[in-house]
Amino acid sequence: MVFPTVLLKLLDWLLYHLLANSCHRGERKMRNHGFFSKNPSLKSPPQPPPYPNLTKCGDLEGRVSQTLVCDIQNTLLANSQSFFPYFMLVAFEGGSIIRALLLLLSFPILFLLDYELKLRAMVFITFCGLKVKDMEGISRAVLPKFYLENLNPKVYEVWASTGNRVVFTSVPRVMVEGFLKEYLGVGDVVGTELHTVRQYFTGLVCGPGLVVKHRAIKEFFGEKKPDVGIGSSSPRDHLFLSLCKEAYVVNSTEDNNIKAGANSAIMPREKYPKPLVFHDGRLAFLPTPFATLSMFMWLPPGIILAIFRLFVGIFLPYKMAIFLGTLSGVRIRVKGLNHSGTEGGKKGHVLYVCTHRTLLDPVFLSTSLGKPLTAVTYSLSKMSEFIAPIRTVRLTRDRKQDGETMRRMLSDLVVCPEGTTCREPYLLRFSSLFAELTDEIVPVAMNTEVTMFYGTTASGLKCLDPIFFLMNPRPIYYIQVLGKVPRELTCAGGKSSFEVANYIQRQLGDALGFECTNLTRKDKYMMLAGNEGVVLQDKRRRP
Repeated sequence: MVFPTVLLKLLDWLLYHLLANSCHRGERKMRNHGFFSKNPSLKSPPQPPPYPNLTKCGDLEGRVSQTLVCDIQNTLLANSQSFFPYFMLVAFEGGSIIRALLLLLSFPILFLLDYELKLRAMVFITFCGLKVKDMEGISRAVLPKFYLENLNPKVYEVWASTGNRVVFTSVPRVMVEGFLKEYLGVGDVVGTELHTVRQYFTGLVCGPGLVVKHRAIKEFFGEKKPDVGIGSSSPRDHLFLSLCKEAYVVNSTEDNNIKAGANSAIMPREKYPKPLVFHDGRLAFLPTPFATLSMFMWLPPGIILAIFRLFVGIFLPYKMAIFLGTLSGVRIRVKGLNHSGTEGGKKGHVLYVCTHRTLLDPVFLSTSLGKPLTAVTYSLSKMSEFIAPIRTVRLTRDRKQDGETMRRMLSDLVVCPEGTTCREPYLLRFSSLFAELTDEIVPVAMNTEVTMFYGTTASGLKCLDPIFFLMNPRPIYYIQVLGKVPRELTCAGGKSSFEVANYIQRQLGDALGFECTNLTRKDKYMMLAGNEGVVLQDKRRRP
């Protein structure tokens, strides 16, 4: 009975505000954009902001003891005048494609609403009926990547110089708190609270409503004033900036011009406050309204194209598969095929050691080499095994048993010692088991590029991973076959299996320009999915 009552109250509230107020708000927006001004001289000249631009903040030394307050929207995040893309990420990744479509269809109406109504409407569409647990996963595994990619370097420079930071924002706290505390070291986050019933969001905000920043600052600090305040050039931020001892604004117009002309307004990866090694989710782009519309228009032909590419790879000979795959938009960049390892080695006993980007790594390697390979897998879905065009052997994570299995299959065998995929330019720690099998080892550096969908997931349906990768309009696979590892650098030459694994990891990292790490499969799944990424059957087999 709770949900129908809540829904009726919301509809009553929307009917009053939407029908009574939307028309003159839309007219006012069109007038502000100049639709009714035939004479440009009739437009009022833009007023200079009452506070200096952030570029005027010169000396950053000696601010460790100071407290900084700001918002995440239009301040910490560049080009975030609308939080729509981040709501779309929650709707698509945490909800469903139907919820994402509803949010997209609401965009023309949202454009006519004022800030508060727009935010309330997006909150309802995005969160109504969404599990609290699902939102926690999205805030931990999906949103940080897009926040980091849009972090304003100018604001972060001042931000990092202060010792205590507090964020006040009207967007839902659950959407930003995890990122702010985990990556930016925020002490406190004051954001809009959402109403929940039995671990489900109702889509409504809690009693006080949307956070009003100047009121929230007064309640949080009392009579004490924060040392530094950073806000946008919007008049909405001027009131809360007046409560700060030192105040600056981020001029969105100037930042947009900089970003359009160069990449200097984008935070470089090497300057991220914390390395982004793992992230989850299917979308490989920031879902702005236009980008999301393009995705939905692409879905029908994309699914057909993915099925076509899948059948080409399964049923056709290698050369024909490459030809038709290339015609369909799949691009394969191959280097070093003359170092495939068959020359001067034991024929049929070559072990290919690959970096792991998607489940299709062994398939693309087999197609590029033009010969059948055998791939060893962990926890591969039955569907992926069924549609695989090459032979797959399931391992158990029992070191002794897996070693015996791979020795029996040691005939053009492909292994991915990382044990799981990684999307970012990092290599996870290599398992050393492969180094004990043979001294005929050929490292293969593999990488991918996608523009729409990621072909990996930690919390979603793994059986759809190949489909999503092949749905990209023009996916790219980079394959570089390195020279066979010299015998003196293998276990047969006196090296330990750990030394061999670390050497090959560094060799592949240098070839790709990736950073080697000690992170493992367990680290990835604990961060992204809250578990060790091991199926129950595997756990029962472990000693």
